[in-house]
Amino acid sequence: MPKNKGKGGKNRKRGKNENESEKRELVFKEDGQEYATVTKMLGNGWVESQCCDGEKRMAHIRGAFRKKVWITQGDLILLGLRDFQDTKADVILKYTPDEARMLKSYGELPENIKINDTQIMEDSDEEVNVEFDIDEI
Repeated sequence: MPKNKGKGGKNRKRGKNENESEKRELVFKEDGQEYATVTKMLGNGWVESQCCDGEKRMAHIRGAFRKKVWITQGDLILLGLRDFQDTKADVILKYTPDEARMLKSYGELPENIKINDTQIMEDSDEEVNVEFDIDEI
């Protein structure tokens, strides 16, 4: 039998999320780019997105993002607009919820954009009393 000389299987290719905890510099839009939220996952690397300029565009997830950055419905993304097709665009970047909140605080995003993140319940003044009726044996 031949000896295996490879370095591992598909799990090695996926890699570990070592750079996930690092903070990256906040990227703002430039000419030919637009902020958008993902409204629908279409499959085959395509998403339907609602842009901040009011347009609905089909966006293509580029190859470098396909298996490394997971894009889901409600995410804030940066689109590269196409000169020759106004209804189609390319996904350049996916913003984390923290980055999306920063963009909103800087005034880059309109107020009607909803950021898809988990709402953390803050300490409230109201106390919640829950009573259980348990019959002891």
